[in-house]
Amino acid sequence: MTPERATAAIFQSGGGPQPLAGRQFFKMTGSGNDFVFFDNRDHRHDDLATPGHIAALCDRRRGIGADGIVLLDADPEFDFGMRYYNRDGSLAEMCGNAALCSARLATTLGMVAPGPFRFRTPSGPVTARLTEGTPEIDMTPVTDLQADAALAREPGEQRIGFARVGVPHLVVLVDDLEAVDVERRGRALRHDPSLPQGANVNFVARRADGWAMRTYERGVEAETLACGTGTVATVALLNAWTLAHSGLALHTRCGVDLFADMARGGRAPVLRGEGRIVATGTIVDLPE
Repeated sequence: MTPERATAAIFQSGGGPQPLAGRQFFKMTGSGNDFVFFDNRDHRHDDLATPGHIAALCDRRRGIGADGIVLLDADPEFDFGMRYYNRDGSLAEMCGNAALCSARLATTLGMVAPGPFRFRTPSGPVTARLTEGTPEIDMTPVTDLQADAALAREPGEQRIGFARVGVPHLVVLVDDLEAVDVERRGRALRHDPSLPQGANVNFVARRADGWAMRTYERGVEAETLACGTGTVATVALLNAWTLAHSGLALHTRCGVDLFADMARGGRAPVLRGEGRIVATGTIVDLPE
């Protein structure tokens, strides 16, 4: 039996319709923020953008496992389009690590040269490039920056600020990052009544060799290992608090640094970090 026939036989052995079977995917990670990518330039994966399909793909025990899925679309104006869906099925306006991974995958697939190139996101166009092999993007400008958000602080929290980097973020300066109950405190702040859209919540603390952060991510509704837009928001607030100057590397939970520079891109901050293809594959049996 040829490999193709063997694969077809596997698809047919699941005991019922398998709407996701046969689809090719790319598993990618950006500093531990992980995604399932699909090349959707021919629209064949448009039907994946449903909460049921997304939940099945992102399930870490019964599916591929990810924080969300990304569709790379054809675009009439830019080199391509990026749609990132959170694990709960919601379409995110922007995701920095998904954008870094998109830049890497688009280059690998030959959709673009190493750069610069531009792609569309729901929050606006992004300019990207590979610099010495590392993805780098010009982010959407930081808006609605509030150095002191009107939120009650808990013991160990020095300051709380707000910034929008395509999506809303709270940044909490803490004494001890390891002492933070990210799930409890992050969930409470994410759902604070003063934030009608909710927010990602980033906790940041100084350490001996620089700065480190942890993030509770809206849409994932849990702590994630990194957050690209959160890195930009955090560096923007550290600048506003005069604790940092322009560019800064933040140590993420997975041990990989994300770098944000608030000055180099003018109004558009620059984000640089990992965009790594972990695996490619074909879905065999992934029912909802």
